[in-house]
Amino acid sequence: MLHPCSAPESTMRNEIDLLAAVTVLGVLEQAYFTLQVIYARRKYKVSPPETTGHPEFERIFRAQVNCSEYFPIFISLLWVAGIFFHQGLAAVCGMLYLYTRFRYFQGYALAAQGRLGPLYASARLLWLLVGLAVAGLLAHFLLPPSSPWALAWPLQLLNAW
Repeated sequence: MLHPCSAPESTMRNEIDLLAAVTVLGVLEQAYFTLQVIYARRKYKVSPPETTGHPEFERIFRAQVNCSEYFPIFISLLWVAGIFFHQGLAAVCGMLYLYTRFRYFQGYALAAQGRLGPLYASARLLWLLVGLAVAGLLAHFLLPPSSPWALAWPLQLLNAW
């Protein structure tokens, strides 16, 4: 049996460790949003399955639901962009996305208009992840694996910026 930090396994882990860390942070953020809904239900006496009540409860509830709806899209794009394009860049985009969703949640909890800036920022980050994922997949399927450009093209694109 190999040691958990043996070379082949450790190398593979190093190729996805940032993605895994962002994923766990995202799950914790989702848990935080869910807890906020539970606290708001208690504060405003809104029992499940009711979804209407005090306006502040409704905003917190909607913010949590909206964040939950986008989470599978985010996680899918994070992993595809990280594996096929560049793990580091995908992880940075992922951290920024989680931050903008946190700001979205906070803004929406205070006032419906408070969600707009972070909503637009998080949408731009999702589109960036879409672009990175598509570029990575195109390179994977269209460039021969032995091509030196196929191995270095993500870094060359980053240097062009």
